[in-house]
Amino acid sequence: MLGELLHDLFDIHPRNVTINYDQYSLNSLNGFFDTDTEAYFFKFHQEEGEEAMSGEYYRADILARAGLPVDRPVHMSVLPGEQILVYRRRKDRRLSDVLRALDLKDDPALRRIAADAESRLSDRVMDVYRQTLHPIAADEAANEPINRLFFERLIDPATGAYPGGRLKSFYVDQSFAFPGATLTWPDFADARFVINGVAYSETIRQLFDGAHARLKPSLLADVGGVVAHGDAHNANVWFVEQGNSADLSFFDPAFAGDNVPTLLAEVKTTFHNILAHPLWLYDPEELERTYSASARYSNGTLEIETDWQLTPVRADLLRIKAEKSWKPLLQLLRNRDLLPQDWRRVVRLSLFLCPTLVMNLRAGASRHNPTSSLIGFANAVRAGSEPLGGSDFVSAMLDQVTPR
Repeated sequence: MLGELLHDLFDIHPRNVTINYDQYSLNSLNGFFDTDTEAYFFKFHQEEGEEAMSGEYYRADILARAGLPVDRPVHMSVLPGEQILVYRRRKDRRLSDVLRALDLKDDPALRRIAADAESRLSDRVMDVYRQTLHPIAADEAANEPINRLFFERLIDPATGAYPGGRLKSFYVDQSFAFPGATLTWPDFADARFVINGVAYSETIRQLFDGAHARLKPSLLADVGGVVAHGDAHNANVWFVEQGNSADLSFFDPAFAGDNVPTLLAEVKTTFHNILAHPLWLYDPEELERTYSASARYSNGTLEIETDWQLTPVRADLLRIKAEKSWKPLLQLLRNRDLLPQDWRRVVRLSLFLCPTLVMNLRAGASRHNPTSSLIGFANAVRAGSEPLGGSDFVSAMLDQVTPR
C-alpha cells in the first residue's frame, strides 16, 4: 500500500519498501525504499482531525532561511492523510539512538562528544531566537502549527469541546492500574501526589484545566514569537560523527514556524530529550526490568516511591538546556519586556502536556505497564506542578534559569 501511495504521489517506482519498528515514532511511521537510482528514507505523519486544521506541515525552508542546519526532503506531500516526507537515505545515526545507548551503558568519551554537539547546536538555535524574536498578534500565535502538540490535544478539534481529543479518549472515565493501587478517573484526577516524600501542589485535573485556560493559542502572543523547529526531539536530529566530534542537524520540521510563541519553542526538546528518559516513555518494557515503583492511595493522596532517576547523559543535557537555552532565552524576553509574570506556569503546563498527550500513559492502553505508567505520571506531575516543600530536578532547573 505504501509503495502504491509513493508511486501515485511522486511518480516514482519504489522497491523494497520496509517499515521500521521505531519506539520514537509515536504519531508517525518511517522506513526505507529503493528506486533504480537511489536509496531513500521516508516518514509519514498523521494527527487527529488534521483535515480541519489550518497551516502546512513540513516547512524546512523556514529553518534553512534562518540559518539552522536542516535536512531538506527530496519529495514532500502535505495533503491531509497523505503527509509524507522522502529523504535521501543517510548512514548517520539519530541522536536518540546514540543517547539510548548511553542510557544503557555510559561511555564518558561518547557522552562528551554528544554533549559538545548539543551545546553547539543550542548556541546556534539561541542565535536564531535573538535574531528573530518579535512581537506577534493573537491570530499569528493561534495559527502556528505547534499548537497541535499542546492545546489542540485537549479539545475536540471539530467543536472545541473540553475535555476532548486525546485527553478525553486517553483518560476520562478510564481506570488507572499501578503497582499497589488501581484508581478510577475521578479518584486519580483529584489525587494529591507525593513522590519520594515530596508533596506537589496541583492535581492531574488542575493541571489539565490550567493548561486549557492558559495555553489557549491566542493567549500565547504575550511572549512574542521566534523562528523555531518546535518539535526537535532527538529522533528528528541526525548525529553526524566526524572523528572525535559530531555535528547535529534537524529533519522533519513538521511544526516549524515563523511566529512560534517563544515559551513553547524549547518545551518539546526539554521534555522528550531529557525528562522522558531513561526508558520510561519510549521503552516501557525495558524500564520495567530496570527500575521499580510502587503506589499507595489513601484519603485522596497518591504516594509514589521509585528509584528512577536521570542517567549521567540526561543530567548533562539538562544542564546544557538550562545554561544554553532557557537561561538566555528567558533573560532575552525579560530584557525586551516580553516575559509574563506567570512564565514559569506556562512552561510547566506545557511540559506537563508533553508526555500525557503524546501517547496514552495508562497501563494496558498501548505499550505501558503499571510500573512505566506510574513513573510516567509521576514525572508529568513533577514537570507540571510546583512542590509544596523541598525540591526536585525540574524545580531546581527552573530556579537556575529565572532571569534577573
